[in-house]
Amino acid sequence: MRAKVKGTEQRPRFCVFKSLRCIYAQLIDDSRGRTLVAADTRELKKGGAYNNTLKEAKELGELVAKRCLEKNIQQAVFDRGGYKFHGKIKAVAEGARAAGLKI
Repeated sequence: MRAKVKGTEQRPRFCVFKSLRCIYAQLIDDSRGRTLVAADTRELKKGGAYNNTLKEAKELGELVAKRCLEKNIQQAVFDRGGYKFHGKIKAVAEGARAAGLKI
C-alpha cells in the first residue's frame, strides 16, 4: 500500500491506524520523514471510557483537519493502512473532509 501512497510537504500522507481501544491519525511528510500533525481518540475523552464508535472516529477526523488548517495544510493523501474503506476508517475521512481538508 505505501509503495503507491507517498506524502510530500504540500500534500502529506494522512495515515490511519485503529486498535481495539483507540483510533490514531497522523499526517506524515515522507520526503523528510516527519510527522506534521497527530491525534487519537484518547484526546477526545479526557479520562472517560473508550467507546471507539463511529461518532468518535468522525470527531477525530475533524480534530486532525482543524490542526492541519492551523498549520496551513490544505490537502492530504489518504492512507487507509490496508483497512477497507468503510466504517470507522470512512468516518475519519468524512470528518476531515467536513472540516475543510481536501483528501
